[in-house]
Amino acid sequence: MLIRIRSKDGNFRFDFNPEDGISRLLEKIVETSSNPDLSTITISNQPRGNEVKISSLKGQTLKKLGLSHGDLVFVSYQSKAEESSNDASIPSSSAATSKTTTTDTAKRPWESVQEDPVDVYWRKHSGKIPRERDSRFCKHAMNGMCDYCMPLEPYDAAYHKEHAIKHLSYHAYLSKITPKPTASAASHLPPLNPFSYKVKVPCPTGSHAPWPAGICTACQPSTITLQSQPFRMVDHLEIASMDIIDRFLQAWRKTGLQRFGWLIGRYEPYEKVPMGVKAVVEAIYEPPQQGEIDGLTLGWPWEDEPRIREISAAASTPLTVVGYIFTDLDPTPEDRTKNVYKRHPQSFFLSSLEAIFAATVQKSNPTPSKSSPTGQYASRLVTAVLTATADGQVDVSAYQVSEQAVAMVEADMIEASVDPGIVRVKDEDRTHDSARYVPDVFFSYKNEYGLEVKKSAKPCFPVEYLLVNVTHGFPQSPSPAFQSTQFAIENRPGLEDQNLDNAMTTLRRLEAPSMFPGSDGYKKIELATWLSDWHLVTFLQTTQLFSPEDIKVFMHAVSSPNLLEDAKNIDPVLRTEGWETLMTFTRESAPSRPTTSAPSGSSDRMMDDDIPPEVFDQIAAEEAASRGAAGGSGSGSGSGGGIRICPHCTFENLHRGTDCEVCGLPLA
Repeated sequence: MLIRIRSKDGNFRFDFNPEDGISRLLEKIVETSSNPDLSTITISNQPRGNEVKISSLKGQTLKKLGLSHGDLVFVSYQSKAEESSNDASIPSSSAATSKTTTTDTAKRPWESVQEDPVDVYWRKHSGKIPRERDSRFCKHAMNGMCDYCMPLEPYDAAYHKEHAIKHLSYHAYLSKITPKPTASAASHLPPLNPFSYKVKVPCPTGSHAPWPAGICTACQPSTITLQSQPFRMVDHLEIASMDIIDRFLQAWRKTGLQRFGWLIGRYEPYEKVPMGVKAVVEAIYEPPQQGEIDGLTLGWPWEDEPRIREISAAASTPLTVVGYIFTDLDPTPEDRTKNVYKRHPQSFFLSSLEAIFAATVQKSNPTPSKSSPTGQYASRLVTAVLTATADGQVDVSAYQVSEQAVAMVEADMIEASVDPGIVRVKDEDRTHDSARYVPDVFFSYKNEYGLEVKKSAKPCFPVEYLLVNVTHGFPQSPSPAFQSTQFAIENRPGLEDQNLDNAMTTLRRLEAPSMFPGSDGYKKIELATWLSDWHLVTFLQTTQLFSPEDIKVFMHAVSSPNLLEDAKNIDPVLRTEGWETLMTFTRESAPSRPTTSAPSGSSDRMMDDDIPPEVFDQIAAEEAASRGAAGGSGSGSGSGGGIRICPHCTFENLHRGTDCEVCGLPLA
């Protein structure tokens, strides 16, 4: 077959066999190139974009790459330094072959990526939208199909408009931009290209000093036009239970200070959007923070992230960090039960500072993807805000920032402004230590005449151009992974304290020390319910009583969906060494029972373990009175001038009166 090669050295044609390896193609490229650097040679099916380093294609055959007779391959490379000797300037065909052989064992980045389970699910499904038979236009048999009833593509614009779906889902967008399977090489190359607004260092042409000493059109970023992102990585945010939000809001309700928390959950398919993805929140972890009336101070990066991610992944359905949430609530002066409505279309939805923080967090948590040359693309972290609605109530708003926003933050091009709804574009800086190149930035809008107008984004532009809306809600039939939210929440000093004494007190109340594997009863179900608390498990991990293996067993057992169906489902926890150690501490730390015996008149009754302490004081006083009466003159009332002990307060009375001198109660 005939393959055409186009590079900066010209156009060339060569004959190949379909089973020839990529090393044969590399030989021909080297023969027609002038002093190329083998590590920089890339090939593509387009004049610009989709470039793939030929060294990463290992031992692929031309047929496997999708090349067929007459295909055109675009080649680019960087030449070696001119001072290189002529002996090493152009490697021979055998040298090129050996070089390729050493790189054949390397996998391409996107091939070795392990995607999220929800991505694996949608890659196995077409995602097409089924339609029922149209009674007016369908004239075929029941087992037939026509244009009026055939399934729609997941990116169908009319369907999205009809169902008010603003953004395509991630996988619907992939289906739209991925070429149909053909003999072309494009079918085997990733369709996504991550945004980058940084200057390329060194310059691909090698014709000048690297930035900031020099710059040219080949290494500088192109002009940026801000526009709405057509897709979103997460289509819906679902809170598994209202109790999760209520417990998070308790701190604000008691102190009036704003709070921040990381959302712990998982990603699942979302059927209400074609090929959609939803983030299901099962818990909120609150890191160390300093709350204020109008904001908060947060440590970043958070130190406990590796520990929280590890223990969350041990749940029966592995959990991870799916986003973060914070409060922005300000009670109205007239009615403290209502809040100020401050986030609305006439002000802002997410401030510029919050958008930049969201971009920073999303950049730190990329999504593994087989559709990107780097093996990573975008992020699924969601930003949730608890803020006031128009009627003064509290509601959740969810957002993400666009990939353009992430790339602009990565290039250090934007910063927050005094006006929360405005983003400021930074000035260009050619200082060596803090070099920053800022290309032209534009955004478009409709003017008062309804015409589309393009305007320069310098020095500032509205923050809405960086946002992507995410819907949110609560399930109609909640089935959270954790059955309890009663245990104290971490990092709330003075408000809620996590300590082992409180945990052991509750365990004694639930009679946990008397429960063993294999036993049954409603008490064991009650214990399992209390133990199924994400905050409790993460706290017990910090006590060093449980080994890493035991705490994983603990987390897996208490997050099981059928935990409460059978009392024996909690047995794996009761069999761990850490649990036995905790029960030993619980028994030894139990308060000792009073040593006084019951009153003489009630010796035939069993003493109840739940008798309050004041009852035991009464018993002790009566015993003391009895002893005092026995040591008197022989009468029960202590007549004859002896000491009379009050049966109520145990005071020793020396007089012959009928009432106690201290408490005034009768001595008889």
